[in-house]
Amino acid sequence: MKLKAKLKEDLTEAIRARDELRSATLRLTLAAIAKEEVAGKTARELSDDEVQKVIAREAKKRREAAEAFAKGGRDAQAEREKAEGVLLDEYLPKQLSDDELQQIVADAVAEAKAGGAEGPRAMGAVMKIVNPKIAGRAEGGRVAATVKQLLAG
Repeated sequence: MKLKAKLKEDLTEAIRARDELRSATLRLTLAAIAKEEVAGKTARELSDDEVQKVIAREAKKRREAAEAFAKGGRDAQAEREKAEGVLLDEYLPKQLSDDELQQIVADAVAEAKAGGAEGPRAMGAVMKIVNPKIAGRAEGGRVAATVKQLLAG
């Protein structure tokens, strides 16, 4: 089943079950997908990978908003944003653990060093090797921090 169709089906179930949080979250996510589909010169159907990227972007927005609300002392709003983020995570591939990410990055650093890239300037070369391997299973900032840490020492 295509991911977009699953989202629509889950939205219908959430509406029937009167699950306000799930239905509101799925509506916003489907709207973001629709917006992405009509962006550009011609409208097109997004692939599952592209839909997954939109969902990941929406989940990241929720995490950042929850952080901002928590800092601002709006705990109820922060909890809702966190709940929406957790709900969206159900539609994404399982995230890599720190150990798994560390191992993938270590292999990529070794590969880049074998290719002649060393030190902090090897960041781009390592990221080119790592990105296809992690494809949506870890956030870019987390990956970049791990790469910097391994390149530094």
